[in-house]
Amino acid sequence: MTSRDSKHHHEILIVGGGAAGISVAARLAASTPRPEIAVIDPSEKHYYQPMWTLVGGGVRPKEITQRDQATVIPNGVTWVRDAVAAYQPEDNALTTSTGTRLTYDQLVVAPGIQLDWDKVPGLAGNVGSGGLCSNYSYETVDSTWENIRAFRGGTAVFTHPATPIKCGGAPQKIMYLAADYWRKNPPPAPYEIVFCIATPKIFPVVKYAEALVGVAARYGIDVRYKHDLVAVDAAARKATVRNLDSGEDSTIEYAMMHVTPPMSAPDTIKSSPLANEAGWVDVDKTTLRHTRYANVFSLGDASSLPASKTAAAVRKQAPVLVSNLLAARNHRALPGSYDGYASCPLVTGYGKLILAEFDYEFQPQETFPFDQSKERRSMYMLKKHVLPRLYWDGMLKGRA
Repeated sequence: MTSRDSKHHHEILIVGGGAAGISVAARLAASTPRPEIAVIDPSEKHYYQPMWTLVGGGVRPKEITQRDQATVIPNGVTWVRDAVAAYQPEDNALTTSTGTRLTYDQLVVAPGIQLDWDKVPGLAGNVGSGGLCSNYSYETVDSTWENIRAFRGGTAVFTHPATPIKCGGAPQKIMYLAADYWRKNPPPAPYEIVFCIATPKIFPVVKYAEALVGVAARYGIDVRYKHDLVAVDAAARKATVRNLDSGEDSTIEYAMMHVTPPMSAPDTIKSSPLANEAGWVDVDKTTLRHTRYANVFSLGDASSLPASKTAAAVRKQAPVLVSNLLAARNHRALPGSYDGYASCPLVTGYGKLILAEFDYEFQPQETFPFDQSKERRSMYMLKKHVLPRLYWDGMLKGRA
């Protein structure tokens, strides 16, 4: 086999078949002249993860968030059903988990983010039973709604870890849905809601943070800033939480706990020459081009972009990356520039939503001609009905 073997060499190789990888593949497939493209991803299923908040809140069945991966791979794009084991960017190559060596002219790295359940002792293997639940996986999202409905009183804990996470607002969205549900369907015994959030603010954008502080107060939620979940005793239903200022640990006995696990770049990225010191794919934050390898680009959750890790951010990153990759392919200056735009539809109850949109500087970058920090039913309906269609029929097809 040579490096130019047609089965093992690709003009453009995309790592990851999630929102980022498929969006880029679709846009590249629509370009003229059309390059030869392959996507490497082992998953047989593709998930619309932003809907998991409403699944956990009992609004939607989880089955509608899942489609066969084969149905979202753009026509004419090769699907390599394998995972990456190691990267060799100096050789324009990578090795798959089955030992196959693939080479490329250009590489797009978008493998998503890694859920580190095992970083919290007592968590791995226990989520989905015994009052522990999480919206952060397809396998466990049903358990959230089961716990909300079955809650009889006591302490309900919701966590937000110290690491970067995908959809930074998701840990509190499900908390507000639970709080709203319990207000309308009071548990038989007294209860309290505790939000352990490892960051010093409830949200990084001041305008939306002020609104969310008000939402939390309305529900009577005990928000504990700079508090991080560090251990779980699942059998005893006890959570150990660390005060990040003092370093002191405390124990909370919970009736139910919704956990957002620590997250990081995939281990294969961390151990590769592509990574920066923090383990993310090291790219320029405006061009999305790698800082050391000119034929490598990255976007989405595994990239070093200091933007929110959301599908909405990817929707703005993908056209910039594609225009720059194609320009580099033709030895032209890179025309595209990404300003850090991200969107976070913050569900604050059933039929209520704050649509946060902002840039790298955490300045609002709003779409609609009204104050988006106000809770609106129209924005809730946008999330429930419009955004899924925009995702499946627009973004994944390179049209939006």
